[in-house]
Amino acid sequence: MDNWFISEAVSRSAESETDRRRLAALVDPGVCKADPAGGGSPSDATILNFALNLEYLEAEFYLRATTGSGLPDEMTTGTGVRGEVSGGGSVNFSSKFVQRFAKEIASDEMQHVAFLRSALGNAAVARPAISLDESFTAAATAAGLIKQGDSFDPYANDLNFLFAAFLFEDVGVSAFKGSASLLSNKTYLDAAAGLLATEAYHAGIVRSALYSAGLADDTVFGSVQKLSDARNSLDGPADDDQGVGTAADPNFIPTDENGMCYGRSAQSVLNIVYLSMTPAASGGFYPAGMNGEVAMSAGTA
Repeated sequence: MDNWFISEAVSRSAESETDRRRLAALVDPGVCKADPAGGGSPSDATILNFALNLEYLEAEFYLRATTGSGLPDEMTTGTGVRGEVSGGGSVNFSSKFVQRFAKEIASDEMQHVAFLRSALGNAAVARPAISLDESFTAAATAAGLIKQGDSFDPYANDLNFLFAAFLFEDVGVSAFKGSASLLSNKTYLDAAAGLLATEAYHAGIVRSALYSAGLADDTVFGSVQKLSDARNSLDGPADDDQGVGTAADPNFIPTDENGMCYGRSAQSVLNIVYLSMTPAASGGFYPAGMNGEVAMSAGTA
């Protein structure tokens, strides 16, 4: 990372006891592990560590699909418990288009991890335990993509890979959108805007690829909608998740009534990645939970 960024942001790059007390006043006390005393807003480092947890997941997913291996060990250390990754493997891509954009996304996600770790310094959290096998089967079962007792392998073929990527990408965009207003350091806010834009490009490519696949097999549109509906059921009462439409009426860009991408709170994101409609500290893609202060969802009530 450029030295100017570190010199600008270093004053916000460590989570203190005060930071943790400030965080607890903003979110539901059950959402974080902080002391509920105090007030104010969460530290920028707390917010960026939440993003780092998400970037670990995306980087491991795409790297394993395109290279057969994940992040190097030196990029997975930090505060909290370092976990292992279960599942994952090279996809035998049949489409050069899908293979090439997957490889580019993998590179971007690895750079995001490196960027956030450098910005956070000693405050960066370690990679938590990540599931890339049982979690996808659970998600596909809940969405009705597969029958109870069947398994879903996101690395089996191009289409499965695209379904799995769809699960992540819109969530990443909405997570950055939802947290932007909480950042107080303008340098961090600028960085978050850049990360959000990159994730939005990724999401657009994945959605376009799925639409194209649906033109050859229109059952794809229904499967994508099922995944969207499953996410929508997990993230709270708002009806703000969208599929890719139909052949005649595509929906490449999920937006609100103002033509803007929608945001999700940390709690809503946790409900999705933990695959839980009730308050949870772990589950789904993070079988031992996330590292950092924001680690427990609030349920969908």
